[in-house]
Amino acid sequence: MDFDFNDIADLLSERAECNARLKNIPYDGTPEVKELKGSKYLYCRKRIGSRVESSYIGVYSEELHQLLLRSAKEARDLKRRLRHIEKSLALLGYSEGNLNPRVSLNIDFARANLKANIYDQAVLEGVATSFPQTEEIIENGIVSGVRPTDVQKILNLKHAWEFILDKDVLMSKTSYHLLCNIAKLVNEGFFYDGGRIRGVPVTIGGTSYVPPIPFEFEVKEIIDEILSSGGNDIDKAVELCLFCMRTQIFNDGNKRAAVIFANHYMVSHGIGLLMIPEAYVPEFKKLLVEFYESNNSTEISSFIKEKCWRKL
Repeated sequence: MDFDFNDIADLLSERAECNARLKNIPYDGTPEVKELKGSKYLYCRKRIGSRVESSYIGVYSEELHQLLLRSAKEARDLKRRLRHIEKSLALLGYSEGNLNPRVSLNIDFARANLKANIYDQAVLEGVATSFPQTEEIIENGIVSGVRPTDVQKILNLKHAWEFILDKDVLMSKTSYHLLCNIAKLVNEGFFYDGGRIRGVPVTIGGTSYVPPIPFEFEVKEIIDEILSSGGNDIDKAVELCLFCMRTQIFNDGNKRAAVIFANHYMVSHGIGLLMIPEAYVPEFKKLLVEFYESNNSTEISSFIKEKCWRKL
């Protein structure tokens, strides 16, 4: 059977997104209510192998019970969709491949630095959380004293990073389609379809540069041109990142999506990570404004390769 690579890429991206969402469901299992001495308590029941185990969740409240019910329904829907995806992939003739050992090492490197990466990206976006607060949000999804919008941005960064570090996604081509999926995750909760190409004018704070309305075919062509150019891998990753930032492809989240998009290329080629450390954010922003206004990337590209390239 001839492969339909576009359909396979779409299914692999969707499978990775479903798996990422499944991992982030707070309670896994079927909710049950138990009574003891006139008080009610909530548990989650889950089959593990041949055994059924119940995990204590907390004292019964209607709000918590509804959360458990919603989580259980979402998990069922995702698992049903994953079964359908697996059947569709089999019909298309897809079989699992193996990652290059260098890429596997890069995945471990990225996961080991995931919290620091998300914190640095949050700083770049002006999110006012300390590293311990960011770590708490990543681990538990909540933290006191932090604006809900900042919590949402950090969780979205976590989901987008988990998406690109999925094995199937790393075996997929770095493409416009992948970029849109990343932007959708980054903008979740802020825009109805955060992965849709921008159709309205936008301005950028701190600069007189006004990016033109982007056209999908042009964006696809430029991304493909960058990837097929004769440059080395780090130059391609930096160019992808800067192109996405200056073009302002989406209504919001362009810097966040651009950095994660470039890191998909970095990790899938086993060349490390591209991150703007907290200490260099002011200088990076200054160079970014200069790049926006001049479209000359020489200085900022050199800065990124010297200060922001975390090598294996």
